[in-house]
Formats: sequence, structure tokens, C-alpha cells
Amino acid sequence: MKLYTTIFFMLCLFISAVSWISFRSPKTHPIQFVVPKGWPQPVYDFKNNPVTEEGFQLGRKLFYDGRLSKDGNFACASCHQQFAAFATYDHNLSHGYNNSFTKRNAPPLFNLAWQREFMWDGGINHLDLQPLAPITDTNEMAESIDNVLKKIKADTAYKRMFTAAFGDATINTQRMTKALSQFLVMMVSSNSKYDRVKRSEDSFNLPQRLGYEIFQKKCVSCHTEPMFTDYSYRNAGLPVDDFLHDYGRMKITHNAADSLKFKVPSLRNAQQTFPYGHDGRFYSLMDVFNFYRKDIVQAPATDSLLRHGMPLSNFEIGQLTAFIYTLTDSSFLNDKRFAPPGYESRMPVPVKDIHKN
Repeated sequence: MKLYTTIFFMLCLFISAVSWISFRSPKTHPIQFVVPKGWPQPVYDFKNNPVTEEGFQLGRKLFYDGRLSKDGNFACASCHQQFAAFATYDHNLSHGYNNSFTKRNAPPLFNLAWQREFMWDGGINHLDLQPLAPITDTNEMAESIDNVLKKIKADTAYKRMFTAAFGDATINTQRMTKALSQFLVMMVSSNSKYDRVKRSEDSFNLPQRLGYEIFQKKCVSCHTEPMFTDYSYRNAGLPVDDFLHDYGRMKITHNAADSLKFKVPSLRNAQQTFPYGHDGRFYSLMDVFNFYRKDIVQAPATDSLLRHGMPLSNFEIGQLTAFIYTLTDSSFLNDKRFAPPGYESRMPVPVKDIHKN
């Protein structure tokens, strides 16, 4: 009898242990991060924050939730709109709480897994930390992290989603930002016509091919393939804005040599991300080209590649524009995975990709 009692006790203990382990270990569904063929390995540490379907969906909900801002009106998606490659369509400066403006144009969001630093001046050096800056900036979302956590802790849907993603209902800053990162790193833009040409699935027409040849001679040093940026900070000869007084990278390093240096933007999806420049001062690609061929300001910190200006003929500008348009990734701009939760069925029917044969 004593033997049966002991076996029964051990069996109960085993079942309890298995139940506890099962409760503590979330049954998540991993999402594989696929590195496009020919691309470098990403720098984001996926081992420290593996992407799961549950974490991705939680990050997606947070990205579109206005409650991350003080008045509930400014979600991350307010300044990062999908149809604009997650930049702000047609606005030079980002809008924020209480009718305020930031000093800068919202950068587009894609291929973030390859970035080591963020913002135009590289002021943030980890993707998991990036959301904390706009959430707490008085000109952007103007909220405190404590208040954000308080609001989402009161939401039973969030409790369920945090449990599904992380194994229990604990809601804290680290989990919130990691979930956002899981959503953001999956925004990979790698299916433009340029990419299809590189994969031998498509071909350039004559203006696009000529534009690519001009690009490789005059632009590729800073807009390095396949990201179309080398992620460096350069003084492109822009005059300082007399109202904004934004000196870029120098604000971070306090080094005069970094005066007016800003991160080289990617040219991917440039067709959709106007206005251009760190403060959105250029409303068209033609404005940008005209600046480079006529208006570069030569100063001690001006990039050495631009010391002698950048001569561009009207013909070259036309061909370059044709090539840059091949960097538009329509499948990314219409990817339902990145749409607001519940909005998938209401996504507009994708327009025909004019670059597809």
C-alpha cells in the first residue's frame, strides 16, 4: 500500500511539474527571418529577441496604438505610413502632440535589421531602444513610459498577447520594445524591379539601364548597394536652416568636424518618401538633383566627395530618375502583414506595378 501511495505521489508531482513548465514556456510560433540572396547578414541580434508570430502581432498592435502618446492621437504609424514606405507622406517635418512639429523629416522604416544606429544623427544605437525616444519626446508623442505601461496593462487584450508572446502577463518596457522590434525587423524591402533584375527575373529598359550606369559612376559611393546607403554620416553641403538650427551629428559627438552631417538616406522606395532631406526641404527628386549640381555649400566639413560639386546634365537626371523609380517595392508597400490590425481586408487593391513587364 505504501508503494502505491509513493507512486501516486510521484505521479502527481510529475504532472504538476509538467504543467508548470508548460505554463511558463510560451507555445510560440517562430517566424524565420530570410536574408535576401546576395545581401549581408543583419546586425540585429535575433538570438536575444527571436521573432515569433505572437511577438510580431503584439508589436504590430503597439505600432498602431495611439495610446502610446499622451493624448491618444499619435501612434508610431502617424508619422510612419505604409503607403509612404513608412515615412510621412508629403510632410517635411513630423507632427506631434499639441500641434507641435519636430525638427526633422520622419525617416522611412525598412531593412532596419541591418542598421546599427538610428535617427538622422545616429543618436540611438539599438533598435530596441529607438521607440523610447519618440514616445517621450515632447514634440512627438509626449508620453512617459510609466503612463504607457499603465494604459496597456489595463487592456485585457494586451495581457493575453503579452502572455502569448512571452509566457506570462508581465508587461514591462523591455518586452514592449522587443515586441515592437519583432514587428519592425520584418519590414524587409527587397522586391523592387532592381532586385528582380539582380535575380535575373526581369530586365531594365534603356533609360533605367543608362540611369544605373550613371548611378554607379556618381552616386554609389554613398548610396551603396544593396541597401542604397552606406549608413555613414556626411555633410552634403546643405546650408543650415536659420529657423531649425539643426547641426546633425555634431549634436551627438560635440565634434565640429561633424557639423551638418546627417545619415545617408537609402534610395529604396525614394519615389514614395518625399519630401527629401533630414528636414524635408526638397519636395521632388528634381529639387535634389538641382541642389547637387548647383547649390552645394563648400565648408570645412563638407564631404570630400562633393568638393568639386556634382555636375549633372538634364539627360543624366532623366536617366537617374528612371533608375531610382526601379527601387520602388510595390509588394512591400502593399504587404498586409504590416497593415493596421484588422485592416487587412480593407487594404486597397494594389495598383499594377509599372515596372513589371
